[in-house]
Amino acid sequence: MLQNVRILSVLLAFFPALAWSEWEVNMTRGVTDTSAAIYDLHMIVFYICVVISIVVFGVMFWSMYHHRKSKGAEPHPFHESSTIEILWTIVPLIILIVILVPATKTLIQTYDTAESDIDIQVTGYQWKWRYKYIGQDVDFFSVITTPSDEIYNKAEKNPNYLLEVDRPLVLPINKKIRFLFTSNDVIHAWWVPALALKKDAIPGFINESSTKINEPGIYRGQCAELCGKDHGFMPIVIKAVTESEYVAWVAEQKALKQKEASASQKDWSMEELMAKGEEVYNKNCSACHQPTGVGLPPVFPALKDSPIALGPIQDHMDIVFSGKAGTGMSAYGEQLSAVELAAVVTYERNAWGNNVGDKLLPADVEKLKGGK
Repeated sequence: MLQNVRILSVLLAFFPALAWSEWEVNMTRGVTDTSAAIYDLHMIVFYICVVISIVVFGVMFWSMYHHRKSKGAEPHPFHESSTIEILWTIVPLIILIVILVPATKTLIQTYDTAESDIDIQVTGYQWKWRYKYIGQDVDFFSVITTPSDEIYNKAEKNPNYLLEVDRPLVLPINKKIRFLFTSNDVIHAWWVPALALKKDAIPGFINESSTKINEPGIYRGQCAELCGKDHGFMPIVIKAVTESEYVAWVAEQKALKQKEASASQKDWSMEELMAKGEEVYNKNCSACHQPTGVGLPPVFPALKDSPIALGPIQDHMDIVFSGKAGTGMSAYGEQLSAVELAAVVTYERNAWGNNVGDKLLPADVEKLKGGK
């Protein structure tokens, strides 16, 4: 048995294709003009390095072979050759100039954000993204939807594990899109490899970049900055569509916003609020407070049997709405709708055996939002 293991180890060492069915080490070309330019620049530099390696190692191995001691070769006594020093200064300079020209063009293309068709503000939160379409009255949060059972190894992981969200960023193809990046809390980084786009989102600072997607499709990315314990749980999903589909989507979002406003005036029953609240809680709160409400003390306190969930409903609403300074509790007043806020507070007060028995209506939340 041990002999078979040794043989297999040797085979895998000399034939790595036996170990990996798909082993790609090069960059991808991407789906934007900028990503294609970066890929082409990468390949130019790569082939220049290949040629340099062949020449340098070729001369070195040829010299070692033809001037070896067994053939009676004697070292040539020379020191400080001006010719060689000039050559090894001029040749690298020429190579750098050859690389400089396409690199400069690519950098200029990368930083060009003028004359955009669509402007989108991207704001990083722990741990989600907010997308605001400037001038179009479209503004929403994008939250990971990977089931907790997959995260905690209770279920088989799907192909898009940790790379799926409830609301993707929808963009039209063949339009220049300008992004404005900032953060609400700590430093994040918005990274989508297919777009060759990676920018830091820094609190109190605006970074900008632009792109133009050439092909429809779904493109995924992640936060590329270590922004906290759930850093790996804030994916990016972009859905690139045709212009007509994009126009229809914008109209649909505006209609959805009007529907949410109407829903906030409805007299919701306890059953409806509990069902909606469980959905909102699992998506926004369970990562810290756990699906069972037991939390992760002392950083994330339990909600089950907690003074907040069992105390006055106004105090409970205030902390959910405004957060708590100096802790990991975010302010959800801007992140959730009135219906979602009312539902999640009601759920927390009546789940896991809390059974306070009261409920918060969306209309009451609207009054609070108006006063803030």
